[in-house]
Formats: sequence, structure tokens, C-alpha cells
Amino acid sequence: MRTKSGAALRRIARATRTAGQVGERKRECVHALLNRPWITKDEDKDMYFAIKDHYEELRDWFMEQAGYPLIVTRSLAKLDKSPVVAYPWMGFREFRESRDYVFFTYGLWYLETKTEMDQFLLSDIVNDIREHMNERGLEADWTIYYHRMSMARALKKLKALGVLIAVDGDEGDWANDSGKNVLYECSSYVRYVLRRFPQDLTYYERMEELSDSILYADSPDGQALRKRHRVYRRFLLEPAVADRSWSLEDLPYVLTQRRSILDQLQKTLGWEGRRYKEGLLFFHPELTGEADLFPTLAGVSDLALLVSGELRKQLHVEGAGRYTEDNGCIRLDRSDMETLILRLFEKYKGYWSKEFREAKSSVLAEQVIHHLDEWSLGEWENGTHYLLSPVLGRWNAEYGETEFD
Repeated sequence: MRTKSGAALRRIARATRTAGQVGERKRECVHALLNRPWITKDEDKDMYFAIKDHYEELRDWFMEQAGYPLIVTRSLAKLDKSPVVAYPWMGFREFRESRDYVFFTYGLWYLETKTEMDQFLLSDIVNDIREHMNERGLEADWTIYYHRMSMARALKKLKALGVLIAVDGDEGDWANDSGKNVLYECSSYVRYVLRRFPQDLTYYERMEELSDSILYADSPDGQALRKRHRVYRRFLLEPAVADRSWSLEDLPYVLTQRRSILDQLQKTLGWEGRRYKEGLLFFHPELTGEADLFPTLAGVSDLALLVSGELRKQLHVEGAGRYTEDNGCIRLDRSDMETLILRLFEKYKGYWSKEFREAKSSVLAEQVIHHLDEWSLGEWENGTHYLLSPVLGRWNAEYGETEFD
């Protein structure tokens, strides 16, 4: 009896899918590529082969609309993406200080000298990195506990990405006792961690130029293409982009091409977009997805929504002293936010967790502000006033009693 190969079975399965199912599958691929560092055949074979099946369409769309190269090898698929505007929340959440990134980068430098399945000790890594950095006037001293902790966080991240494999031991033990050791192996994914630049780094003169994934012709057509890519990349990677956040060069494109942008992102990602006074906004139609969605399941999201609702009420109360700026933002200072939290506490403390009920209003205010920062729903102005984005006003929430059958 003859058997069909895996590739043949995939072709048969694809042929029996409806157009709607194919479109949904492509959207799943797009979301996976945007929200994961990469998709490996070993960890998610189904998604990896789905991307291979739709490779040409996905490659062409990402390159045409955003200038993002799509890389597919025998073992992984990766969208080589970079932001137009780099925000703090785009970094590694596990990292606590800039030194963590330095050691992470030098960890990659060390691993580039290794081949797949090479085995080596943690002591080999840290000694080579220390010598290399010290020769260049950079500090790496493993007798300092905080340096070891930074290095341990960098190694844990390399492990989480799958480029470093721990055979025996844990770097956390070494961080607490420098006499401990760990046996590692190198994976083949290490060469795909860093972005691929279209030209040698020595040719770049400004940091802003590093965000370009491809080279653009110095012509009207080349600059028009660059503008389109900037706009789409911000919509793809940032949670919300209000009109006031666009440059004077890019805003006219957003305004004149909004119908095309809405259609493209709805068809390719399934996002529901709408033009509001404050800008062109997109919402995920489902409650779950590859990306983190606002509001999150964390309690601080509930507080942010309550703050938004309370401010909306105050805007309609004469004499409340609350008003919107010309750009739609609401200006607050720290004491204003704390006062709002105290007012909400009195109204809704019965619904709050023990952690929130016992926390100081200043602590909760900082948590809400940090949360809004991460979702581009607010920003500090001169370090004294906080500007709440008008986008936040699109949400409102109140506690209530709900009965379920």
C-alpha cells in the first residue's frame, strides 16, 4: 500500500478548506509572526507549516505594506521586525537594568563562535565575556553580586528564546554562589536573534536610520514607500496611535489613506478599525489572541477603566475644574490621580482585592500611570503633569451585579 508524504497530505488538507478557513488560517499566521520572536518547527509544527504554505502571500504583504522581511528556514519562521518609535515596554520584561542588555548582547557574541550542539560551561562564557569587555574599558566583575544577577537574567532570557540549552545546572545557583557551574549547549537559532540590517552598521549616521529594515531609494517614490512602511509598522506594533502622535510628514498619509489602511488591516489581521476624533483606532474582535489585549486581566486595568469613567463624569459637572486640552488630553498631576484613587476606593472598595484595599493611594496611582504608559494611553509632560490620552475615553466601566443562568 502506497502512503502519501507529509507535504502531499498538507496539500490535500489545504485544498479541502473553504475560502473563509484559508483566510482565517492566514490571519493566525500573521498574528503569530507579529507577536512571537519566531515560530520553530520543533515547538509549533502546525503553525510553522501553515506559514510555509502561505509563504509567498505573507512575504509579499509584509514587505509591501511594512517593509518587514519574512525569513523561513528548514527549522523556523521569523518576521524581521523593528519599531519606528522604541518604547520602554518593547524591551524584555525580565530585565531590570541596562546592564542586563549589555550581558545579553555579549552572550550572543560568545554563542556566535559555537556550532549547534557544542557543549561548554557557564564559567567559560562569563570569563570570556569579562575579558572581552574589560579590554574595551567596560565593567564586568563577577565578584559583584549584582553583576552576577544581571548575567543570570541575560542567560535565562537566552534559554527562554531557545538559543541556549541548559544540560545540567542553573545560572540562578551561580548568581548566589559564584563557585557553582552550569553545562550548556548551543542551538542553531542563535544567528536569528539579532535583526539583519540592509547595510553595514558603519554606514549609519543617526539612530533613527537603524529602524529601517530595507534600503529606500533617494527619490519621491522611495520616500513615499518609506512613509507607508512607517505608518503600517506603527499600527502593527503599537497599541494605539493618536493623531497627535504622528509626525507632520506621516499624518497626511494616515488621513488620506485611512480607507486603504482600514481595509488592509481588517482583511489581513481581522482588526476592526474606526476613525475617531482623536485618531484612527483598531480593536481586536475577540477577547483572546496572540497579542496582549487592553483591558488586560490584571486588576490594574480595572483601575484604569474606573479612572477613565470617573474623569468622564467630572468633565460634565460644572465647577469640577476638569476639562480637555485642545488635543483632547486631560492633564493631571500625581495628587489628582491619588485623589481619584481615593474617591474610587470609597465607592468600590467592596469589589477590590485585599492587595488593592490595603495599598496606599500613591502606590496605586503609580501602578495605574505605569499601566497607561505601557498601553500608550498617557504620557508625562515635563515630569510634573500627566496627560491622559483621549483614546482612554473610548472605554468606560462600572461594577455591577450580574446574574448568570
